Amino acid sequence: MEGLLVLIGLAVLAVPVAVVALIVGQVRLRARMEALEAQVAKLRKSAAPGEERAALPWDRPKAEEAPKPAEVTEVAAPEEAEMPAEAVVEEELVAGLEQVSGPREPEAPEEFARPPEEGPIVVRSDRALAFGRWLKENWVFTVSAISLALAGIFLVQYGVEKGYLPPPARVLLALGFGAVLIIAGEVIRRRWGDTEQAATAYLPSTFSGAGLVSMFAGILAARQLYDLIGAGPALTGLGLIAALAIVLGWFYGPFLAAFGLLGAAVSPFIVGGEAETPYWMYIYYAVLAFIGLSVDAVRRWAWVSVLALILGFGGTWVTWTGIGGGGWHALTLTVLALMAIAVPPLNLIPRHQGRMLSEAFFKPEDGWPEFPTRLAGGAVAVSSAALLMQQTMTAEESILVFLCLAALALALTLWADGARALSDLAILPAGAFLARLWQEGMGRGPLSRDYVWQAIDLRPPETSAPATASLLLAIAALVSLAAAWRSFGEREYRAHWGAGAALVAPVAAVILELFWVPGAVMGDYPWALHVIALAAVMVVLAERFARADGEDHRRAAYATLSALSLIALALFLVTTKGALTLALSALLVVAAALDRRFRLPEMGIFIQAGVVTLGWRLVVDPGIGWALDAVLWETWASFGGAIAAMAAALWLLKGRVRTGARVFLESGLAGSAALFANVLITRWIENWTGLLDMFQHWALSLQAMPWIVVMLVQLYRLQLDGAMRIVRGILAAVAALLALAPLTLAVLPANPLLSGDYVDGPLVLDTLAVAYALPGLMLILPLAQMPHVRRWIRRMLTGAGVGLLALYGGLEIRRFWRGDLLSVQGTTQAELYSYTLAMMAVGSALLYQAIARRSRGLRRLAMTVIALTIGKVFLIDASGLTGLTRVFSFLLLGLALAGLAWLNRWAAGRQAKGEE
Repeated sequence: MEGLLVLIGLAVLAVPVAVVALIVGQVRLRARMEALEAQVAKLRKSAAPGEERAALPWDRPKAEEAPKPAEVTEVAAPEEAEMPAEAVVEEELVAGLEQVSGPREPEAPEEFARPPEEGPIVVRSDRALAFGRWLKENWVFTVSAISLALAGIFLVQYGVEKGYLPPPARVLLALGFGAVLIIAGEVIRRRWGDTEQAATAYLPSTFSGAGLVSMFAGILAARQLYDLIGAGPALTGLGLIAALAIVLGWFYGPFLAAFGLLGAAVSPFIVGGEAETPYWMYIYYAVLAFIGLSVDAVRRWAWVSVLALILGFGGTWVTWTGIGGGGWHALTLTVLALMAIAVPPLNLIPRHQGRMLSEAFFKPEDGWPEFPTRLAGGAVAVSSAALLMQQTMTAEESILVFLCLAALALALTLWADGARALSDLAILPAGAFLARLWQEGMGRGPLSRDYVWQAIDLRPPETSAPATASLLLAIAALVSLAAAWRSFGEREYRAHWGAGAALVAPVAAVILELFWVPGAVMGDYPWALHVIALAAVMVVLAERFARADGEDHRRAAYATLSALSLIALALFLVTTKGALTLALSALLVVAAALDRRFRLPEMGIFIQAGVVTLGWRLVVDPGIGWALDAVLWETWASFGGAIAAMAAALWLLKGRVRTGARVFLESGLAGSAALFANVLITRWIENWTGLLDMFQHWALSLQAMPWIVVMLVQLYRLQLDGAMRIVRGILAAVAALLALAPLTLAVLPANPLLSGDYVDGPLVLDTLAVAYALPGLMLILPLAQMPHVRRWIRRMLTGAGVGLLALYGGLEIRRFWRGDLLSVQGTTQAELYSYTLAMMAVGSALLYQAIARRSRGLRRLAMTVIALTIGKVFLIDASGLTGLTRVFSFLLLGLALAGLAWLNRWAAGRQAKGEE
């Protein structure tokens, strides 16, 4: 009974297929007959009168018996032999079809040559439109293939719903149904062909593609739905079906490849089911991608490889979101990238030649790389990005992700060493490894979280520290050593590989120190030993590079920079704050000495970084606060050592064209000296007054001075071009705002004239000089060395400095006449007259400088000051002074103005003659 029902079901399923086949056949037959009739009519009209008409196939004598279709062979006859009648009919038919719908290109060249490269994109809009036109004309075949594939899948599900057959029989029935469809397609292909010119075009691909999908569904049902077989037999079955699919793809048209891949990709979601270990689905989609890549390897259909990888990556992602398994997902991503490199060119060892993707991005006008290179680059980029963003649930999965990224980097470095076009791809997994290391530490992923919770203060006593940081650093070191090995064998990009060798492991060590706190887990000293061991490796590489390179010291310079940086990091871990500053200063001198001895311009990078690091330590960590509280000799040692190191480095670079390093050293030297003076003055005032009130006028200005130094340093470095110029401008603006706040408080509410605070120190060299004269001079004097700074910035800083100096002068005059408390009420006549004399003296000095420098701007400024003096005398002194003081005030003003007016006129005349 069950067998009868199965046969009836097959018969019912066969009815729509037969109807579709008959309809298609009838439509094609009608089109052929109409085209043939039109061609015959054309031939009859073109025959000349009296000329014997060419014999047509149906005009043969009756005695001649036409050969039967079965007797016609596929072997082409010689050109001089008479063409068989069926061939004549076929030629006439094809000619008629070309008259109606235009010439048709063969589906694929016989030599299977890859089409010419037209650009970087394989799936383009024009090809999408062509596919849409094809689908519009041949949609019946697509629907037929889908129906047949669903028939095999639903056959299994029907047995489940009704319980007619045991599970093994259902699986065998699906496999058998698929085999029957494949055999039917192969028979049709061998007998009538599968090209567009054949009457049976697309039918073999339709049947065979549906058969492959049905067989894949049978294996999926046996594993997922019924759990009849284990993972091993299931993979064996998938492998056999995959081999069959690859072979069929080599002989059939592209319709089989497209439908087979798409159908097999969606089959798991239609079959359904759930096994105890569903992770084998990752292998299923990897096998699916391998099928498409293998078909493209022979047929040279580039879009098949693109489709296969899309389905492979997409299927693994859907599987991961549905059932998890981050480790399996990571392994599959790695395998997909490696298959994309090796399978399409059919080379076990990659031999991709030509342009690299990075060259095409920077110079697209020179053409794009070959398709295998683009395919490999896309797969590696997708795998690296997916591994970077891979969410993991356990520490073991995170370790596996790191291992997969390292495996990709090592494969592209060592395995693909003969593939010039793939030389730039190793940076993708290597960069993803470092980014993943940072991301895991920042976001406290499972691996980082478990590691941090094993800190010395948290884990039980007498337990060893986990080796997580050691393992990650060892993996990074292995990638660096592989890059170094590749660098020794390279000629064209040996410096680039050398830079990679000097970067990966040291950057990994820095990331581990900043975000994984290994010192808290294993102890500072053991971790410092890890770092210094890596520095020793870099020293060995530097020596090997220097021995091999001769005059080109770039690789040795890169390794030396890494070694110095790692030594600095190790010192940071085990030394005190002052000792670390001294050690960094010594490394700065060593870098300059290496540049002088071996002519290593790359040392300038380390020198610039060293100056920035020393500035950070002097200002922020441990910073000025530590310098104010530390023992005086340690403060002297830290600041003095940094200043002496920068001065020594400048001397060592004398005669070398090292613009960037010299600018950083000059600005760092001046800034460090100013900060040191700030610290010493602060400590002196604190000892003088016995207290340190941070809201007094002098204390507020001392808080502003470090930021003034930072602003001036960044403005001085603006003379260097490059992308960092914008960053330096932003830093200068931020430092200016940070300095403006305490200076504003010192000028207004904390001003001794308003706050009632006492002024300490001897006259002129007192707290007023610290509060107003020093910042004013700091804003004015350095501008002479900054002609590159915009004029409006220089004018603004000059105006601020002049204002501070004017305030200082006025307050010093008041202190001279009124004592240390400036907030007393009233103004004496002597004080008022002193202000007039001071203003007149300033105006005269400015006028003299204007004449000496022939500066029209200074002359205008001098006359402005003189005008203000005149206004003060007439508006203030006239009412505030009495007696002879008033008389002498106006007398002196008149004489001075007469002399200054004559001097101004004389200066203007000389300047006008000079301009002529």
